Amino acid sequence: MLLNLYVTQAILLSIAFVIGVWKYDSFASFAGLWQWNSSDVWIIGGISGILVVALDLFLMKVLPQEWYDDGGINERIFRHRPLFHLFILCLMIAFTEEILFRGVLQVHFGLFWASVIFALVHVRYLSKVFLLVSVVVLSFLLGVLFSWTDNLAVTVTAHFLIDFLLALHINKSSKRRTKRAEKFEER
Repeated sequence: MLLNLYVTQAILLSIAFVIGVWKYDSFASFAGLWQWNSSDVWIIGGISGILVVALDLFLMKVLPQEWYDDGGINERIFRHRPLFHLFILCLMIAFTEEILFRGVLQVHFGLFWASVIFALVHVRYLSKVFLLVSVVVLSFLLGVLFSWTDNLAVTVTAHFLIDFLLALHINKSSKRRTKRAEKFEER
């Protein structure tokens, strides 16, 4: 499963490279989309990412659990990973997906098509209405942030925080369930 994740990210980055070489006049025009020293990165990207996670965690508590069931894929990916590996995985995913979907597809084909393709790439959500709506809304939100700021660092930061904080939640929840099961077995 983890190997599939790495391969998928490599494929997405390769697609971004090929389309980017075709559509961008120069590397400088792509590089101009990155402004790491901007306060927007932390204020807009950071706050947006945290708000999305807060809303998601709230919805996890009030909505039926089966609405969030992706077949256990996210749990299998994130449950037994050390913190550093979670950090690297989420950073890789955020960079790869934002380069492709915002930096290449949205810039050259528009927000609508970038968001639709983003949803289709998350194929495991296509049969789950709530998860599909969530990923489409998230993609549009990230696209709007990019349109607003013209800064990929903002969307990478938001995307990273969303993935990393939710991965931490999955990781910790899984450890709590394991400890409860071990205590139950001891009885």
